[in-house]
Amino acid sequence: MKNKIEEAAKIIKNSRHTTVFTGSGISVESGIPPFRGKDGIWNKYDPTLADISFFRSQPEKSWQMLKEIFFDHFGRAEPNAAHKCIAELEKKGIVKAVITQNVDNLHQLAGSKTVYEFHGTSRTLSCLLCGVSYESKKVSLETIPPRCVSCSGILKPDFIFFGEGIPKEVSMLSFHEAQAADVFLVIGTTGEVMPACQVPVQAGRNGAKIIEINIEPSNFTYGVTNVFLQGKATEMMSAVYEKIIE
Repeated sequence: MKNKIEEAAKIIKNSRHTTVFTGSGISVESGIPPFRGKDGIWNKYDPTLADISFFRSQPEKSWQMLKEIFFDHFGRAEPNAAHKCIAELEKKGIVKAVITQNVDNLHQLAGSKTVYEFHGTSRTLSCLLCGVSYESKKVSLETIPPRCVSCSGILKPDFIFFGEGIPKEVSMLSFHEAQAADVFLVIGTTGEVMPACQVPVQAGRNGAKIIEINIEPSNFTYGVTNVFLQGKATEMMSAVYEKIIE
């Protein structure tokens, strides 16, 4: 593993444009469970509750789940060492952008500036009627569903529900990174969720070196990955970071 860590660090250090691509696995060590897999959120909750059609028809039921997962739980989470190492590499000009499938805001809290949130964010809520946006932390969730103070419309979190499309701008920017980057650092994602999983694949097709950090092999590992670091995101990312700054 030591040789692989050194190899990954050398590739990143010598890159002209490294892009980081993260999934729920990077936030597990911050106390946020993954959505898929044995201990995943969708094994505990019915994913139908996060379907846009269900939300529109039964917002109160949907909001009971949303509040518990995305606001009570996520709200207590803090960035971990992996998030912080990525932010430091951006400050040093090595990492140019972060593409994340997560909606937990931990990359920004760690200090990352250029973050493309592929699946949106839990930081804000928007009114389904008039479109007014609110900071989540300023909206009381004591009564659900929360409503717009301007028109009394129902507020929806600004992340992508099942049945919704990916915003065009973030999709365009993400796939632009797949063209611009010569290194893609993939952390904590199984590579199962479409269309997000196509971004690293496209980067690999364009000639980027793919470095992967995951607890278990993913859909990327035996397809596009050049260097696979098997282990926890915090441990692997910290080890790579230390080698980069030596």
